[in-house]
Amino acid sequence: MKKSLFAALLIAIMASCGVTKSQDYTSVASQVGYSETKVIRHPEWSKNATIYEVNVRQHTAAGTFSALEKDLSRIDSLGIDILWLMPIHPIGELNRKGSLGSYYSVKNYVGVNPEFGTLSDFKHLVATAHQLGMKVIIDWVGNHTAWDHPWMNQHPDWYTRDANGNVIPPVADWSDVADLNFDNQEMRKEMIRSLEFWVKECDIDGYRCDVAMMVPTDFWDEARAVLDAIKPVFMLAEAEQKDHHLKAFDMSYGWELLHIMNGIAKGEKNLDEIEVYMQRQANDYPKSAYKMCFTTNHDENTWNGTGGERYGNKRKLFDVLAFTLQGMPLVYSSQEGGEVDEKGNPKRLKFFDKDTVNVNGYIHSEFYKKLLQVHHENPALWNGEFGGTFQRLKTTNEGVFAYVRTNGERQVVVLLNFTEQAQTFNFIDETPSGDFRSIFNSETFSIYAKNQRALGPLGYQVFSK
Repeated sequence: MKKSLFAALLIAIMASCGVTKSQDYTSVASQVGYSETKVIRHPEWSKNATIYEVNVRQHTAAGTFSALEKDLSRIDSLGIDILWLMPIHPIGELNRKGSLGSYYSVKNYVGVNPEFGTLSDFKHLVATAHQLGMKVIIDWVGNHTAWDHPWMNQHPDWYTRDANGNVIPPVADWSDVADLNFDNQEMRKEMIRSLEFWVKECDIDGYRCDVAMMVPTDFWDEARAVLDAIKPVFMLAEAEQKDHHLKAFDMSYGWELLHIMNGIAKGEKNLDEIEVYMQRQANDYPKSAYKMCFTTNHDENTWNGTGGERYGNKRKLFDVLAFTLQGMPLVYSSQEGGEVDEKGNPKRLKFFDKDTVNVNGYIHSEFYKKLLQVHHENPALWNGEFGGTFQRLKTTNEGVFAYVRTNGERQVVVLLNFTEQAQTFNFIDETPSGDFRSIFNSETFSIYAKNQRALGPLGYQVFSK
């Protein structure tokens, strides 16, 4: 199917389903069924990896590669394995939004944004991250370019046009970018050469691919094969599309889980939907598929609200849920500080202008460190096929949500009290046995299993065996 037709069809489906741009429009694509069974082989190091999204512009006051490099040791100390850098390329000026423009309006696929530094600065950043044991992936905007990208004049046939012959944006609201035509084979070849450049020249370890569902899957399949011939890479799709996991991508977004969590926080969904979601994931996706789980990222923070705005005083409950339910946990620039300004109010980072994060003393660092540590150490929480199964632990209290992840003899039990009062409860089914220790304090699971301890208001516990 032509990409332009696919995009039009997707938008039509979105409209018919009542899906808005701020919602999970990529999940619509996942409704398509696939019969193939071949699955991708992940890099060995990724099986229990964690990921940190860096907003280079906003992460430091300087907003440069060099300034970010000075923070790598701290990021590494959280227990982070993969650095995902938002687009590092020069930003288009024609039809630019805001004073600095969108990172996702790329003017040159093989250049760096001069605001961030030089290519040498970037190479040094990657080398330093590697010395610390972290991998580096960068954002790849394959669906569209800036209007003043050289391709516009050099290869006008590489762009999608309307019935009147005018180049069009992929979505009307994305007025600062022009849609690429993936029916053009020469454009595909040149884009793959550009993808090769960063792996060969800078030794990066893979890509996070923007709006991956709006680019044909066979392109990603081809690109992955070419990149893997250079070195084993790690690929993250901004999508929830099943066929992406067969040949091209190691991991896709956990958007559906995010929206369930948002709905629970609003009182529009109930905790039972989490169990239904987990069963659907097990049925619909290859066992090897990694899902990235998060409560915030650059889009959520800017357009839909900080974690504090969406979850209120239940923020940490949802963080625990996202980091232990399935897949790879994501931390976003400023999440450790609570996504607040200097006065403690929610801070949505500006998208098109400079707006430095408030680190707020990184007051939540220890909380995230403990969650990321158990993700590394207990195979029950590892990624995809390397992780454990999910089983809900039914309780007599509807306000308490409990579950166990199991991988052989290794288990993790999670208890979450979604009420503002201390709750006592009994388990309806038999509970896991053995030596389970809390990752947060000296408590054991047995005192809860025997109904000898109440779970505090908005309380949470994670027990590792």
